[in-house]
Amino acid sequence: MVDDVTIHVRTGEVLAVVGPSGAGKSSFLRLLNRLDEPTGGTVRVEGIDYRQIPPRDLRRRVGMVTQTSYLFPGTIEDNLRFGPVERGIELPAKRIEGLLIQVGLAGRAREDVGHLSGGEAQRVSLARALATEPKVLLLDEPTSSLDADSKGEVERLILMVVRNNGLTCVMVSHDLSQAARLADRVMVLNNGRLEKIGAVSEVIDAEGAFR
Repeated sequence: MVDDVTIHVRTGEVLAVVGPSGAGKSSFLRLLNRLDEPTGGTVRVEGIDYRQIPPRDLRRRVGMVTQTSYLFPGTIEDNLRFGPVERGIELPAKRIEGLLIQVGLAGRAREDVGHLSGGEAQRVSLARALATEPKVLLLDEPTSSLDADSKGEVERLILMVVRNNGLTCVMVSHDLSQAARLADRVMVLNNGRLEKIGAVSEVIDAEGAFR
């Protein structure tokens, strides 16, 4: 549950949402692309009440990557084509390859997703989110299921993709050190309420703990 949270996410920034288990972090993220419906207040996307935006258009503008890579059976390119096809758009092979180059999977469009490692699957999930050319990217603990090496690779990839595409990014993380590495600002939730929001240096100390 999330209660009485009012924030403004700046265009082009990475905002990390942190807090203890059960604080409402994932619930907050689900509200941002209307996977859950707010019972009060609203969310504005580029100044527009998102209830005025058709759901398919909202999903295009606000992409999401979850902590588990829910890939569809088939090839990598099948997964990348899915979202655009739902809107009547056929991604050309050149566009697919461009997305795969961005996430470090060049030349692997026809590979079966069943053969991918956890880190590679998250790269495909990220490319799939980018396929709709979103303005906002939501990340729900995107590295929590990865080993240390894969985690570092995906973190670097996230930063590169966000910066290169000019995305606004909201990222849920249970790892304060990760939030410090990736975010411009940090928002602390506890029991569904906003406790603090500010620059990383104002919220997290050098040892990766709350100030």
